Amino acid sequence: MALSISLRNSFLNKLLGRIERLGPFEIQNYLQRLAQEKGFLETVFNVLQEGILVVDVRGKVLYGNQSAERLLGIDWQRALGKPISLYLPDVDWPSLFASGQILSRDLEIAYPEPRYLNCSAVPLGKGPDGTDAFVVIIYDMTASREKTLEMIESEKLNALTLLAAGVAHELGNPLNSLQIHTELLQRELGRKKVRKAIAESFAAIRSELRRLDVIVNQFLRAIRPARPELSWAALNEIVREAVQFLAPEMENRDIVVDMELANDMPLFRADRDQLRQAFFNVMKNSVEAMDRGGLLRVRTELTDSHFLVSFQDNGSGMSAAEMGRAFEPYFTTKQSGTGLGLLVVRRIVREHGGEIQLESREGKGTTVRILLPRSERRLRLLPMGSNPEKDGDPDGRRS
Repeated sequence: MALSISLRNSFLNKLLGRIERLGPFEIQNYLQRLAQEKGFLETVFNVLQEGILVVDVRGKVLYGNQSAERLLGIDWQRALGKPISLYLPDVDWPSLFASGQILSRDLEIAYPEPRYLNCSAVPLGKGPDGTDAFVVIIYDMTASREKTLEMIESEKLNALTLLAAGVAHELGNPLNSLQIHTELLQRELGRKKVRKAIAESFAAIRSELRRLDVIVNQFLRAIRPARPELSWAALNEIVREAVQFLAPEMENRDIVVDMELANDMPLFRADRDQLRQAFFNVMKNSVEAMDRGGLLRVRTELTDSHFLVSFQDNGSGMSAAEMGRAFEPYFTTKQSGTGLGLLVVRRIVREHGGEIQLESREGKGTTVRILLPRSERRLRLLPMGSNPEKDGDPDGRRS
């Protein structure tokens, strides 16, 4: 990086002042020393976690370190002389550089992977061609931004939790009272001859009351989930129970379920009821997103560290905007949805130390993957003479 920044009191400045009095051997020693210093500085730049790009006033790349290559997915040697806007778009870099001021911008990039970056540009001095140069420092803000979003989500859920008791009191009790009195009225009218329209109205009232009761219960489960009561369980059995529970509705809609459950699955510690509820919610969403005759693929898999359960449907899928809001409370694309199903799923999965992954293409379908940690990771190598069963390894095998 040959930049003629201030050379006063520098090693190179002293060398240039004495160069006429130096012999070939001394010049060679000085050049070797310069090469060593250059290599040392490049090493320092390359160990920095922040990306460093040096550009001229026109925005042409003059230098970059390894972190810049990693963050932007480029080989900076090939990027030399090319505009920085190729790699950090949506900013008028030449205009910003022409102002000669220190600047800071937040950017979102999609290549080589989605990232949120903060870019700071600072005037550096004159470049090799005599024009002003700038150093662009690139900070990867992705992790901190995700942490901030999680904190915001946590605060939202805490606020919802404060409302939960009020909702349960203000809605739950009146709903129970309405249901009881509606049933009493319907029984009384059942002894008399009433018009068909009146009977249908009572049926609609009871249906709507049941729906409101479901919404309230889902709301309470979403924001105040019970802590999981862990016991040894077989994942495949929980998946089968969830599928069986939803089987009548899938049969009515002619939906085919293709199950492929891994063999020799070890037991793991989990709350059977909560996981069954989570799997049921995911499949319920899939069923409601598919037309008659749809296909739901259910898979279980075992890795060294996790159990994997995946649900893949060929339904309507979600757009990018809908994907971004999938776990927001009350967000739903269904006319009769509550927008709490996936929120419940994520809370249950997180209570089990796992994570949920969502993939979807509009018009093509959705895949939900749930990863649950193994309670006991299997050792690849065991010492001579060891006995896993005797040592208390709970790796019982059930399919």
